Amino acid sequence: MKKIFLALFSVFTLVSVADAQKKTSGAIQFENTVDPAAMAAASGMQIPDQMKARMPSSSKSNFELLFNATNASYMPVEETEDSNGGGSGGGMGRMMMRFGGAGGNREYYYSFADQKLSEVFDLNDTTYYMPSKLELSTSGPIGSFRMGGRNSGDTANAKPVVPPRIEVVKTDATKKIIGFDCKEVIVKSTRSVKILDVERDVTEETHIWYTNDLGFNFSPNPKMWTEGAVLAIEGRGNSTIAKSIEYRGVSAKDVTAPKKARLITEADYKTKMDNMMKRFRNNRPGGNFGGGRAVVIGGGPF
Repeated sequence: MKKIFLALFSVFTLVSVADAQKKTSGAIQFENTVDPAAMAAASGMQIPDQMKARMPSSSKSNFELLFNATNASYMPVEETEDSNGGGSGGGMGRMMMRFGGAGGNREYYYSFADQKLSEVFDLNDTTYYMPSKLELSTSGPIGSFRMGGRNSGDTANAKPVVPPRIEVVKTDATKKIIGFDCKEVIVKSTRSVKILDVERDVTEETHIWYTNDLGFNFSPNPKMWTEGAVLAIEGRGNSTIAKSIEYRGVSAKDVTAPKKARLITEADYKTKMDNMMKRFRNNRPGGNFGGGRAVVIGGGPF
């Protein structure tokens, strides 16, 4: 009887170890929803009904986090026809899509051992990788609108935007997301905005839901992170939420930055962006933005 018990215990232990190993790699599907009108309202902008009617309606896009025991990658995906009939959803496969680096979506590659993060993007027909890190940005939450403008004769660089006041609040709230117990952190961002020549403070709130049960650090927006693996970021008019998880084998190639990518520092990237904006302004009629006002959607990699 003792031998039978020991044999059953050994089998149970082997199964448990195999199951634990199996759960060290897989894929998590995220859905991002953007509502421009709601984002504008959250930032204190007064939008006439006629303008609201012309604004694009809310849109959704899909992202995928691939992870194994040592690395992870996060990038946009789109449904595409699979000629072999593979994939889920009636023969629909999933294809990774790289977008431009000038404000578009990017690929992110994580190395767990040294806590390194690389942003990969295409710019001017060249693929770059830029070292980055998980952190909480001081420039504001994911749905920030920055209002700016120039005088018609102003050809100097725009005045720097004053960083908002950031407050981080850990709450006792919890909720289940794709089977994981998640804790909540609220990031409150307060900035001074001039609307119709009246200065007022506008506070935006972003809710970050994270878990420590996955065993690695991650966020769908690397600039909106405090700890653990973030499975949901919810702001007014902009949210990214994990919808499903599938445990399966993930190759090292799928979670490693492409070797053809060239290194670019944040300073060099900023210089390139500034030069592109200068050329854009110079190519416009009149040579600059004139007396109009520009609306820029700020935020993370969505």
